[in-house]
Amino acid sequence: MRLLVCLKQVWEPESLFDLQEAELRPRSPLRRKISSYDELALEEALRLKDRLPEARVTALSVGAATAVDALRRALGMGADQAVHILAPEQPTPRPATLAAWIAAWAGEQGFDLILAGGMSEDAMQGAVGPMLAAKLGLPAVTSVIKLDAGSNALEVEREMEGGRRQRLSVQLPALVTIQSGPNQPRYPTLSNLLRAKKTTPLTIEAVDLAAPLEREKVLALAPPEKRRAGLVLEGDTTQKAERLLAILRERALL
Repeated sequence: MRLLVCLKQVWEPESLFDLQEAELRPRSPLRRKISSYDELALEEALRLKDRLPEARVTALSVGAATAVDALRRALGMGADQAVHILAPEQPTPRPATLAAWIAAWAGEQGFDLILAGGMSEDAMQGAVGPMLAAKLGLPAVTSVIKLDAGSNALEVEREMEGGRRQRLSVQLPALVTIQSGPNQPRYPTLSNLLRAKKTTPLTIEAVDLAAPLEREKVLALAPPEKRRAGLVLEGDTTQKAERLLAILRERALL
């Protein structure tokens, strides 16, 4: 069984963002990581590989040169091959373009199962997976929380609105997007990390792949609005009550 996992490298959410809105990007370099949902998808692929010795996992990432770090981590976790579609960081490719680039390469490889995160931690659109399935003519199941694969079919459990669960059987080849689940991503092993450092991912130039004309454009990027600071009342109970009454009267709330 041949498995493809699509990974996106995102900024660490704990990083301090100093946005340069004119360039739609932070001013200073930020730490990067694999998007958490994509890491869950990678873990599911590796678990299938653990159960099916003949399975092979290919990790793919689209992005600038820094995406190689994400691919090396995937190799460290146990992926067998890494593919880097080299694309400029700015302007940020839209989902239809990303799906077209991946489909242009993956469509010729004969993968049995493609896995992706339910959405990325930054854009949170959840669009690339279904678009990729449509371009490849594959059945797609989204929001998967549990899966098991046989030789010709995939049994999945997916989360629906209101917490309902749905179980499906899907004929392979297929594409699934992973929402969450009980399986936490494994840590890279030392031996795999050493192997990853010596491995050069297969690099494909995005400009050599077919892509549609982009019909949407990011106009602005801004941090969330700051919430107003709360007011802490000092003093004993009587003083606090008097101060609270005064504030309410000042604001015509009494």
